[in-house]
Amino acid sequence: MKRAFLAMSCLCLCSSFAIAQASKPMTDQQFVDFAGQTDMVEAHLGNLAQSKATSQALKDYGQMLVTDHTRDFQQLQSMAHQAGFNVPTAIDAEHNKTMIGPFYALKGAAFDHKFLQEMVTGHTQAIAIYKKEADEAQNPDLKSYAQNALPVLQKHLDDAKAIEQGKTPAAM
Repeated sequence: MKRAFLAMSCLCLCSSFAIAQASKPMTDQQFVDFAGQTDMVEAHLGNLAQSKATSQALKDYGQMLVTDHTRDFQQLQSMAHQAGFNVPTAIDAEHNKTMIGPFYALKGAAFDHKFLQEMVTGHTQAIAIYKKEADEAQNPDLKSYAQNALPVLQKHLDDAKAIEQGKTPAAM
């Protein structure tokens, strides 16, 4: 029970951070940091879902996250290096502690529920931040990158909501 409360507290704390980020101005470098961490965390959680989820739909969703966020991270790296931005190369300690760590303690239906909850919340917040960057980025390549990433993030959100409602998502 204590672990579940701690995991929920961490997820709420991260959600609050993302909401705060979406509401205040972000430099292009801060966005690159955010996008890089997001891609690495989502790919990592996708791998966890493939091994810990109880339903095939969540396992497939996890594979989609790994594929899409790995590809997105490679695109981010290419664009960012050409534009002179630094891209994080590993998941930072804070994301490891608050976003990934709690999932290792969960099993079965508890994992499935928290994973879907985090996918809906996280993708909703990421979409808001990416939309803001697509509108306000100083660097035109970064603006284009954010615009191009939005449909994939929206698909992830839509599919997570469909699974949450017991529906089969569109082809993953």
